[in-house]
Amino acid sequence: MEETSNASEKSNTSKNKSFMGYLPLSNPLSISITAIFTVITFALTLVAVVLSQGFINIGDLGVMITGLLFGPIVGFVAGGIGPFIADLVLFPPTALFTLGIKALEGFLVGVIANPRRNYKKFNYRDIIAVVVGGLTMVFGYFFVELFFFGDPGWAFGELPFNFFIQFLTGVIGSIIFVRIWRKSIVDQFPQVFDKIFLFET
Repeated sequence: MEETSNASEKSNTSKNKSFMGYLPLSNPLSISITAIFTVITFALTLVAVVLSQGFINIGDLGVMITGLLFGPIVGFVAGGIGPFIADLVLFPPTALFTLGIKALEGFLVGVIANPRRNYKKFNYRDIIAVVVGGLTMVFGYFFVELFFFGDPGWAFGELPFNFFIQFLTGVIGSIIFVRIWRKSIVDQFPQVFDKIFLFET
């Protein structure tokens, strides 16, 4: 009886410390997972085509998958920091903008998809999540280019690249990932996801 009471008390404490059931990055395992996916988003962002005033890449695929798999907290941190570091390497002037845009993208994908509740099957929330996250990226960079470069022609000129390469690659690739692999990954590694979010009972 006492063990049940302690377990219930521990569960309530975790809920109080969580955001929508997603736990803070306060243990070595969740920090390690976040670091791994930060490296993944960094590496995918480096798969880039350099333009005269910036570059286009497939980093959004990593940001979206991170949010769809782990939710808003890991999506926010790994989704922002990985591409930010890549920008420092490839095009430093936009790095801080990238930090904000990609962190918001990962956060929105994680919040809308809400994988702790919906990881067992692919559903409409996953589609809405990646579309909203992807459009946040497309229009976020559009306004950055408009503001930073002060050139409407350039901002409108890069819009199709951001949409057809970054947006569509991220959306299609992440949807395929979720549909095929998400449930099996979470089911195979409950000890990992137990440190990321509170499973629905």
